[in-house]
Amino acid sequence: MTAARERRRLVILGAGSFAEEVADLASDTDEYEPVAFVEGVDREKCGRQLAGLPVVWIDEAGSLADSCRAVCAVGTPKREHFIGQARALGLQFATLVHPAAHISSTAALDVGTIVSAGAVIAAHARLAQHVIVNRGCLVGHHVAIGEFTTLSPGANIAGRVTIGSRCYVGMGAIVLDGRSIGDAAVVGAGAVVTHDVPERALVMGIPARTGKEPRPL
Repeated sequence: MTAARERRRLVILGAGSFAEEVADLASDTDEYEPVAFVEGVDREKCGRQLAGLPVVWIDEAGSLADSCRAVCAVGTPKREHFIGQARALGLQFATLVHPAAHISSTAALDVGTIVSAGAVIAAHARLAQHVIVNRGCLVGHHVAIGEFTTLSPGANIAGRVTIGSRCYVGMGAIVLDGRSIGDAAVVGAGAVVTHDVPERALVMGIPARTGKEPRPL
């Protein structure tokens, strides 16, 4: 009889409700065991417990670097700064995939990516560092997604789409085949993207329309 593989210790950057969801996701895997949350905004959360685990202030998280891997459970692309703080303290990042997700054998997920239950990553898709793919997202074949981008629950990305870095795709949004979304753009919930989206743009509606003013990076 084969002995059970020992699970690796995992710390979760963030101490909000999405962090609890990511801890639950990690617990469903046979690879990682959540052991702590790391907070970087509200120090009053530290010293308490969240989901039965301690909350550690970011400046003290370096003590976990030798024994733990990390993922970032901050849903907005602004997590880039938090991840940089953790990396400077020596933390290395895990790639976290729920067992109920389907990842094509030809797809590639870079370090720090989180893929939730019910998500599908199709053939030859490429996801850069620290991408979040929420529950039930569909990512089509030959899709490329840049670092720190978030796909909200139920987003449907057709084949051959390119999504830049630090983008946010809202819940239930649809991006049609072959479209391109520029860096730091936001696609509103339920929008249907039928044309390319410029960088820093906010688009909403069916079909999705671009706002007049670019968003700040």
